[in-house]
Amino acid sequence: MFSSTIQPELVSLFSSTSSDPLSLFSTSCDTTLPSDSFIHLLVDKSSLPTPSAPAVAISPPSSHETSDDTESNTSGLCLGQTVLHMQSPTLRTTYIRCPPNSSKQLGLKHPWIHIQVRDMGREWSLEVGLVDRSGHAGVVRLSTFQKEPRLKLSKRPSSPPLLHLPLSFPPISSRPLTAWSTVTLHLPSLLPHFSASSLLPRGPEDAHMPMLEGSSVPSGAFSHTSYVKVYATCRLRRIWFSQSGPSKQAPWEFELYGDEYR
Repeated sequence: MFSSTIQPELVSLFSSTSSDPLSLFSTSCDTTLPSDSFIHLLVDKSSLPTPSAPAVAISPPSSHETSDDTESNTSGLCLGQTVLHMQSPTLRTTYIRCPPNSSKQLGLKHPWIHIQVRDMGREWSLEVGLVDRSGHAGVVRLSTFQKEPRLKLSKRPSSPPLLHLPLSFPPISSRPLTAWSTVTLHLPSLLPHFSASSLLPRGPEDAHMPMLEGSSVPSGAFSHTSYVKVYATCRLRRIWFSQSGPSKQAPWEFELYGDEYR
């Protein structure tokens, strides 16, 4: 997708305020749950416009639910911007993916990925496909329901190994300044974990799993990102890749702009 292009220092893959935010993405929803599984653009502070019937958007978690303290009721700064609301009780069926065609690769060589996301109080996952310079592919998945790092090897040669990592958002009780978070990953540093035998499942039921020896797991130098996949349930503002980490300030238009306390 981008492998044959000149890649600038920073590439914005998704922006919820652009004229066509999902132009580079495919979308998927659970058609058996039309009221609960959908993807919809709305303003974060007001949750408007509402999705088309029969879909009903859940409300973001509120500090009012955990404390009667006045100060805590003003925690959680909302954005005065349009964001992408993704909702579903079934994570696997509701997501956005870039590139939309699974047979193509994203081809971005930037070592850092940044995702601006709002915790909606439900389970959420993010998936990134990585490729090393030998052409070996792996999948990194971050999930709020995952308790500890795990490495899963498939018996099918066509299925890349999966590195499943836990992810947690700041609790509302900690009174964060905003309900939004920027998840930043240094992709090259994740590749060595695909060779960590200590992360493989343990137990008799896992005896049939293939061993790392001889497996085509990514272990060399980082080459590029093959795809990005964001699952429900969350609100999404922006996804971008960069050559620099969080120590370098992002452009002003990439900042999270609040409108009012909620």
